Amino acid sequence: MDLHLVSFKTCPYVQRSVITLKEKGVDFDITYIDLADPPAWFQQDSPLGKVPILKTHIDGKEEVLFESAVINEYVDEVTDGSLMPSDPWQKAQARAWFAFGGDCNTDYYLAYIAKDQATYEQHRDALLDKLGKLEDKFVGPYFFGEEFTLADAAFAPLLMRMEEFEKFAPGFRMDGFPRLNAWKDLLVQRPSVAESMVPEWRDLLIDYLQAQNSFLSAQVTA
Repeated sequence: MDLHLVSFKTCPYVQRSVITLKEKGVDFDITYIDLADPPAWFQQDSPLGKVPILKTHIDGKEEVLFESAVINEYVDEVTDGSLMPSDPWQKAQARAWFAFGGDCNTDYYLAYIAKDQATYEQHRDALLDKLGKLEDKFVGPYFFGEEFTLADAAFAPLLMRMEEFEKFAPGFRMDGFPRLNAWKDLLVQRPSVAESMVPEWRDLLIDYLQAQNSFLSAQVTA
């Protein structure tokens, strides 16, 4: 099986797929692109102009799959074992919470790039509200109990970023979410998660933030 993931170095959605591929123990290639100046082939291959995309060959023809949740379920289905719950209700719940995690990522990103304090606080508070709902839902140690699933792969990138975010984001703290903190501490110990980002990812996030001329970029500079 040939699997080729196309990525941007700090994208949380790509990280979800890297975690899944590593959990399944399958070989894959990865190409990092600059989304600000994407190559022509990427613009042709990615219907939404976003990462990740997964390129593979089906019946000898190169095919492209997009959307991280879809990529992850495909990888899970065509490899040994399963990272999805077997119970239909839990499986549906997993897919619903995948989408919820995507909305959390959106609030985080919009707070990250907000140009003024009021807009930052609006998206920060929306993120805190969603994290509170996730805290109430979460039981542990993993999302569905004792076993790592695609739900854990979906939220690991967000939880890793929250640890960095609270270092410079006014009014944002994770100490009010003890279950999520315990989950994050467990996740970052897994090799699939720990090795899912380039070593310099924290510096790249700060570099990206400082280039935004945003409310938070001023906080970091100060």
